[in-house]
Amino acid sequence: MLIGELAECTGVSVRLLRYYEQQGMLASTRDANGYRTYDADAVVIVGRIRTLLSAGLCTRRIVDLLPSLRGDPARPVPAADIVNVPAWERARLTADIDRITAERAVLDAMIAAAETAGRSATHGDPAFPERARTGGFAAGRRSR
Repeated sequence: MLIGELAECTGVSVRLLRYYEQQGMLASTRDANGYRTYDADAVVIVGRIRTLLSAGLCTRRIVDLLPSLRGDPARPVPAADIVNVPAWERARLTADIDRITAERAVLDAMIAAAETAGRSATHGDPAFPERARTGGFAAGRRSR
């Protein structure tokens, strides 16, 4: 199968297929005319690559995992000896989620404080409560 045919079968661009090959995730051979040709299982491999990328794995990790994956490309099953790799990636994602959740909590508190300050101002722009207290921005500053 030529690269254009593989792109059409998988919905992945030719450029991205070349990138997968460059990263060592996908293999091709060259015809006498120099065209890339792929085995029939390339469709399954590209499906697995897409699934692993959507799970947040980096291409380096995918290169390590691909030879040990079996089953449906949308739900690949790793061999028993490498099951710790997806578990480690899941733990990494959980830590990222926890960090992002904490960052969101800080922003939520800032937004709530700003909304409270805006409601307590007697006049002016709620986004700039100092205007309500001083009649402008900082006292002594000229506006331009």
